[in-house]
Amino acid sequence: MTRTGLRPLLPWVGLGALVLAQICYPLTADATRAGLTVATVVLGYVLSVGHALLTRGPRAAAALVAVATGGGFAIEALGVATGFPFGSYDYSGELGPKLAGVPLVIPLAWTWMAWPAWLTAARLVAPGVARVALAAVGLAAWDLFLDPQMVAEGYWVWRDATPALPGLPGVPVSNYLGWLLFAVLLMAALRPLAGAVVDRTGPGDAPMFALYLWTYASSILAHAVFLGLPASAAWGAAGMAVAAVPLAVALGRDCRPDRQDRDRRQDRDRRQDRQPQQGPPADATA
Repeated sequence: MTRTGLRPLLPWVGLGALVLAQICYPLTADATRAGLTVATVVLGYVLSVGHALLTRGPRAAAALVAVATGGGFAIEALGVATGFPFGSYDYSGELGPKLAGVPLVIPLAWTWMAWPAWLTAARLVAPGVARVALAAVGLAAWDLFLDPQMVAEGYWVWRDATPALPGLPGVPVSNYLGWLLFAVLLMAALRPLAGAVVDRTGPGDAPMFALYLWTYASSILAHAVFLGLPASAAWGAAGMAVAAVPLAVALGRDCRPDRQDRDRRQDRDRRQDRQPQQGPPADATA
């Protein structure tokens, strides 16, 4: 197989490595678990940025890094320094080196899930305000799983965790609102910077859809069964369902045989339309 032929497989390989790391997470503890957390975020970051580069080109990948990684670091540094927009919190030293009080791995997590959240919204909703809103909710709802889990591990702590959602002590409601605010800004900036290449989705985006649905389903299972966090399992299931359930329905509809046959006919018709028309046969008696 040529190098070009291998390119579509690379995101699937990355997704497989990420899934394996996440499966191992509940089986570890203490420093090993913290190291695996960092490794998982790095794998997710490389997967999303690499997919953007392979399928949309350097401009889209650079835009994703600028708004999600750069913007993610900026908003986290602001949050640590001022308490806005998330509330007052501090990171422990378990997630590796810090800059301005923010572990360097944290902005990578924003980027990891921002890209599949955007593509999910692009698959489901026409360009415009509704797409930005769905992409933002699709990203911010992930924190209904993430923050309770990371607080339980001691990776960061809130100075004032009130008011909190029922069943989720230790994390203030302001944190989720801050996530939503930044997610809206991130998604609103991504399209103008990345260009029209991020407007449409296609077969090459299947690994990112699988990543989003895997994150949804595996988080529910892990929190409910392995991590002892049933309330975050319920809140996260409800929040991410806004994007994950319609995505699963849409992908399931695409897999129906009648839909596949129709798509093949449409592709055949488009190819025929692009073929040059043949002129009338020459008159053999002329």
